[in-house]
Amino acid sequence: SKDVNPEYFEKYFRSTAWHRYIYMFGDSGARHDRVSIKDEIFFEMPVHLPCNKEQEKIATFLSILERKIELQRVLVENFKKYKRGVVKTLLDPKQNQHQGVIWKTDTIGNLGTFIKGASLSKADISDSGTPFILYGELYTTYKEVIRSIVRKTQAKVDTVYRSKIGDVVIPTSGETPEEISTASCVMVPDVILAGDLNIYRSNVVDGRIMSYLLNHIVNDQIARVAQGKSVVHVQASEVGKIAITYPEHSEQKRISQILELIDKRITMSEDTLSSMQNMKTAFLQQLFI
Repeated sequence: SKDVNPEYFEKYFRSTAWHRYIYMFGDSGARHDRVSIKDEIFFEMPVHLPCNKEQEKIATFLSILERKIELQRVLVENFKKYKRGVVKTLLDPKQNQHQGVIWKTDTIGNLGTFIKGASLSKADISDSGTPFILYGELYTTYKEVIRSIVRKTQAKVDTVYRSKIGDVVIPTSGETPEEISTASCVMVPDVILAGDLNIYRSNVVDGRIMSYLLNHIVNDQIARVAQGKSVVHVQASEVGKIAITYPEHSEQKRISQILELIDKRITMSEDTLSSMQNMKTAFLQQLFI
């Protein structure tokens, strides 16, 4: 129809109004994750069309917003890629260009100690109480360095399971060897560390540096010592046998500061992307009533 702008309708079919209609009149049948709609219901849906000029404005605006979101998504991914490159450069004694730095090599086990996390699970999550971390959140919520905690619990545990600044937490189980070869450094004190976590403490290597080493330098070695099929496990004793090369304390501090600045830039970019996506969702709710 000459009264309908195709680009406007393409945006309309992603709007809240359209989805509401589909779920109201559609048929999910036996598959609740998929909804179908009959032709007659589709064509009977009432649509309130603005004039052609207004349709064009709405379609153009949303297209521009979508392009900006995609560009922001690419920017975030490029920052993350850049960070991975910086980590590998700064933590490689052959590539690190800072002159006069003393590097040493030893096994992870000789440089610190492991303890198992407290026996808590998702069932222990509460709205208030002591901040705590579950192992699954290392895959979904946290990055190499943890500076704020999203969960709380009313559970009481021994003080040995409460974090000291610089503790490194490593999952003991996961779905794949690649997934399990991850770690996070906790920069918040007195957090309960729980649920299939190995807690690593060292007075020699800064926890942030150890986290970056585990995630980016020796991650393939951790994956190789992981065992299991449907669920993969890794023993602290096996991780402890892995050798790492680390710089002197002053260089550890310098590297941590550099990576913290990059992390802040990534977080800002991710926040911008999230705001843009929320803006798009809001417009899709309001422009097609």
